[in-house]
Amino acid sequence: RDADSINDAVEFVLQNFIEMNKLWVRMQHQGPVREKDKRGKERNELRDLVGKNLHVLSQIEGVDLEMYKENVLPRISEQVVNCKDDLAQFYLMDCIIQVFPDEYHLQTLETLLSAFPQLQPSVDIKTVLSQLMDRLSNYAATSPEVLPEFLQVEAFAKFSNAIGKVIEAQVDMPVVGAVTLYVSLLTFTLRVHPDRLDYVDQVLGACVKKLSGKEKLEDSRATKQIVALLSAPLEKYSNIVTALELSNYPRVMDYLDNATTKVMALVIIQSIMKNTTCISTSDKIEALFDLIKGLIKDMDGAQDDELDEEDFKEEQNSVARLIHMLHNDDHDEMLKILCTVQKHILQGGPKRLPFTVPSLVFSALKLVRRLQGQDGDVTGEEVPATPKKIFQILHQTIEALQCIPCPELSLRLYLQCAEAANDCDLEPVAYEFFTQAFILYEEEIADSKAQITALHLIIGTLQRMNIFGVENRDTLTHKTTGYSAKLLKKPDQCRAVYACSHLFWTDDQDGIMDGER
Repeated sequence: RDADSINDAVEFVLQNFIEMNKLWVRMQHQGPVREKDKRGKERNELRDLVGKNLHVLSQIEGVDLEMYKENVLPRISEQVVNCKDDLAQFYLMDCIIQVFPDEYHLQTLETLLSAFPQLQPSVDIKTVLSQLMDRLSNYAATSPEVLPEFLQVEAFAKFSNAIGKVIEAQVDMPVVGAVTLYVSLLTFTLRVHPDRLDYVDQVLGACVKKLSGKEKLEDSRATKQIVALLSAPLEKYSNIVTALELSNYPRVMDYLDNATTKVMALVIIQSIMKNTTCISTSDKIEALFDLIKGLIKDMDGAQDDELDEEDFKEEQNSVARLIHMLHNDDHDEMLKILCTVQKHILQGGPKRLPFTVPSLVFSALKLVRRLQGQDGDVTGEEVPATPKKIFQILHQTIEALQCIPCPELSLRLYLQCAEAANDCDLEPVAYEFFTQAFILYEEEIADSKAQITALHLIIGTLQRMNIFGVENRDTLTHKTTGYSAKLLKKPDQCRAVYACSHLFWTDDQDGIMDGER
């Protein structure tokens, strides 16, 4: 008897709901056209009454999952699809999601989702679908016991499929609508199946498919959603290395305009800084530099004059900091990393190099210090990391600065390298770096203040050198003294010459003590 009375109650409420809904939908077609807005308002006031039926249904004791699945949901969704009224469809789908329990939704996903592609094109489907995914991902978070259910009903595949069908059915849906749906699906995936990178990549892949054939995105709302889509995995995994494994990640990024590509690149670098992620192989760095290429080199069609000086400095300083974070304890792999970085940053153009080259130089010198005291020449195909090899790379890198030109910075870097070569017992290399510094001094540095600074740097570095034989040392010392005597103002000459006097008297192991000079 009880079962009968429950059936009767459900039947009564369902009938009531169907009739009320029909009446509610008919209201908009009654009366003169000029009062359309007024009728819209009246319908809005009445909608809670219609929704109340669904609320009552969800409260009836005895409406279990079986009954909901067999009788209640199919009839409600049939009514929603058939009424062909956008206000009613949006409101009722929302009601169904809000009033019935999460586990019912999970067990009837197919029926519920099949209604979405059949709704009117003007219905804001993305909001309702997002709410459904949001509720279910909260449900998944309540306890670990429910997770197997999600896998059992293949929730991800069903949502993914439904979203594909909705996008197909709604031909006029703007790009932002589609991308928003993918953002919701990605959020759902990251919360429910964080370990399934293949799912995450599938969502990104579907998004690429939707965008394919389009130029760079012009619509700022769509761009914002793409940034949200790309930022979600970074926040979830707090490790860029995971994101680098997603093959579709860079492909989605390609649809961003130049300005947003930069914003996204900064988000990626900030994620690395915040989580002090160590990126330790040259392949990963290759992939990473591909993602942040907007900061590394001029993009096609980007105008230089658009750049705000402050922003530009901030961006390049981020890249410089990033270079310092790349590290591997294995010397050979570290050398590969340095070569990869060099390849990318040397494409940066004259404005970027002064920011990025010093970072690369000091990273390389760090490796030289680690290798100090190892033997130089090794024969064989695979050339292992040796100080000599690194000094060659350094030489090329600093040379690139000379095209800009940046003589003062180049001179400082040459002297730093000379000092490192001194500590590695590589006399010819150290001498070569000094020669380069002198050439710069003679040919490029004309300003008298800059000359004074440069000379004092040269003298200071030369004084710390203990590797040079008598002949080389004499040559360099004579040169330096000669430059000092040629400075423009007498007081500057005096200071420089008496600084040079220290070069003839050092208290090192085999000190030079030439009182005459």
